[in-house]
Amino acid sequence: MVFKNLPIEMDASGQARLRVGGPADPFGLKDLLDRRPALRPDSVSPPAEDADWIEREAETANAQIIRFEPLTRSSRRISFKALIDFEQRRVLDARVSRNEHWGLDLAVLGATPSDAVQLTSRMSGISSGSNAIASSMALEMSFGIAPPPLAIITRGLGAAAELIGAHTRHLFIQAGIDYSEAAVSRTSFALWERAQSAPTKRAELHGFADIADLMRQLNPVDGHLYLEALHLMRTANEVATLIFGKYPHPSSLFPGGVGIVANKELFNQILARINQLIDYAKKVTAIWDDLADFFFEADPQFSQVGHSPANMLSTGIWDDPMLCNGSLAGCGDWGEQRLSTPGVVVNGRIRTTRLFDLNAGIEQFPDHSYFEQWQGHPFETDPLGTPLSPLHPWNRQTIPAPSQNNWNGRYSWETAARWDREPVETGPLARQWITAQAGKLRNEFIHSSGSSIEIDLPRFQMPAQRLMWHLPVRPNAIERNRARAYHIGYCGMIALTYLLRAFNCLQKGEKATSTPFRVPQNALGVGFWEDATGALLHHIEISGGRIANYQILTASSWLGSPQDALGRPGPCEQALINTPLLEQFRTSEDFTGIDLLRTIRSFDL
Repeated sequence: MVFKNLPIEMDASGQARLRVGGPADPFGLKDLLDRRPALRPDSVSPPAEDADWIEREAETANAQIIRFEPLTRSSRRISFKALIDFEQRRVLDARVSRNEHWGLDLAVLGATPSDAVQLTSRMSGISSGSNAIASSMALEMSFGIAPPPLAIITRGLGAAAELIGAHTRHLFIQAGIDYSEAAVSRTSFALWERAQSAPTKRAELHGFADIADLMRQLNPVDGHLYLEALHLMRTANEVATLIFGKYPHPSSLFPGGVGIVANKELFNQILARINQLIDYAKKVTAIWDDLADFFFEADPQFSQVGHSPANMLSTGIWDDPMLCNGSLAGCGDWGEQRLSTPGVVVNGRIRTTRLFDLNAGIEQFPDHSYFEQWQGHPFETDPLGTPLSPLHPWNRQTIPAPSQNNWNGRYSWETAARWDREPVETGPLARQWITAQAGKLRNEFIHSSGSSIEIDLPRFQMPAQRLMWHLPVRPNAIERNRARAYHIGYCGMIALTYLLRAFNCLQKGEKATSTPFRVPQNALGVGFWEDATGALLHHIEISGGRIANYQILTASSWLGSPQDALGRPGPCEQALINTPLLEQFRTSEDFTGIDLLRTIRSFDL
């Protein structure tokens, strides 16, 4: 099937510039909707009949639907089901569902705009700081203000700490258990036997002589690496609390700045903790490099577990405090100066690194969601005159329409977020991929070369070390975890960068941490930020001095999206379909789904 993209032209610098296609059907929506598959009404078939229908469509007597609900060691709001041919040991189809509607976009309607920061931070505890920052940035754009440099610095410090804590939790409390003795010895006897005689390559950094010992320390509750992660998560959260006032759900963030006393004593307290976390990053990367090498060498098919196309999106994160003015008109410039480069990669090729292109290309399809299609096209362009689709977040209206979960109908509380009609992956892998490939990063500790990122970690209790992360041959489950491990070191050096800038500001007498503002009667704004899972966008419309529309586009709308209007699966669904079933089992009753679980947990939904 051929999927129609928005027409694209290239500017003089070789970057993508979105444009409309024609006056009759400028975004090709009529043509697209005319070609979309007919949805089966939810009332047609109960779950048992639905399963029979899927099996008949697959034309195999061996196909079974296996359900994982809820998804343990991840969000309780996420579940998935897969149609599996056990004779061929392959996944025929998959559906990923979000089972709860947040409703915060409706809760803020009519509220005073500045209240949005506190309300939307409740989206998620582990990314409450990121949501508060994204909301603040959306309001700052609509108010026409920018925080002082020291406020941008302290926000960036808090965000780096939040990401370190979340990545540590993911690698050792959530996804890491899938690679532990408890999981491997049960699901792959041959792999476990090999692990017992496989020496590690980086024992001097993590202290484990063989892979089996490393896997034992990943065991839940009593494994050393599990327990150590709990301690280091606390250290990272202490930094976040010092910046955010409290954590989770910050009390110190608001449009225009931060409500803390940023002084030398505060930053010295943070520096001691950041040094511990940088040392920890040296160990974490060594652990995941050894695990990745072992799995790929033991069975090259592990590179296909969770495989997905090289379609990546990142809004970037961590602004230059001297260059960021927060405006939409300037976001192409200040965005590219971020310490993690924004952009979109499609089929391995960079399409843009400019935030206004990224924003203009967004569409959300509700066809397989528990939402009604909204009507109208109130914002045909953004404030700069760039055409916007009727399905853009500024045009979206949230109209819940709960119904029965149906395989070929509606099955999720997520819309299908797409960029230029393409499903895209977001998260640490995308963040580092785009930063490396774009080659725009300028930082004294982190260097991008087009195909790799070098991170210089200074000496503390462990010797100085240079981390070298390379673009993987293909995105897959293990490479997502490896990228997250390297991102702990990346975040640590961003935090150190900001600490040095903070001390410099204080030395020059720059102590302002907020900018006054007035709420406009009518305005649009968008906050471009990232949490540990991936891209995070807050779109706001202010009318009559109140919030008229508020849309939050989280990473799970990109990663865990249902099918779009043409039946094209989201990144998680596609990765599940691509995954070979490598575990050892005799019958479907013995099947644990460990390869599928490794896949979906690698996205950290």
